[in-house]
Amino acid sequence: MLGSFAVGKTSLVQRYVNSIFSEKYQTTIGVKIDQKTVAVDGKEVNLLLWDIHGEDDYQKVKPAYVMGSSGCFIVIDGTRRASLEIGNELLEMAIRTAPNAVIIILINKSDLKEEWDIDKDDITTFRNAGYEVIETSAKTNDAIDTAFSRIAQLMLKQK
Repeated sequence: MLGSFAVGKTSLVQRYVNSIFSEKYQTTIGVKIDQKTVAVDGKEVNLLLWDIHGEDDYQKVKPAYVMGSSGCFIVIDGTRRASLEIGNELLEMAIRTAPNAVIIILINKSDLKEEWDIDKDDITTFRNAGYEVIETSAKTNDAIDTAFSRIAQLMLKQK
């Protein structure tokens, strides 16, 4: 899980792994690792989910956290344009550091779509570059299972 601070990385993981959502914002320090075993195309897959601290002007994501990844979510807060710019920087770092990783773009906070500062052109740019884009909401549980199932499918296909 890569993205700016407060884009919802931890909320997405907690919703997926533990089926919970909290309005309380808790800053991730370093990396929090969760796991979930799921069935994908008839195979049992153990997902290790690295919830990496948010990137901002004071704290950069270390490429070592990404090295060897099979897949990455780049998480962008639809309501904060600045998170798109940081997402693009993290996308470039992920491509350099884990060139074989599957990458999916998550535009989070779809429950606040009327407040989005990300527009269709931004999403089209990702899609035209070959990335799958999924609009999610940890709060309403919108497309969370879809996103994690999809990345697991693509990672299995990649192997």
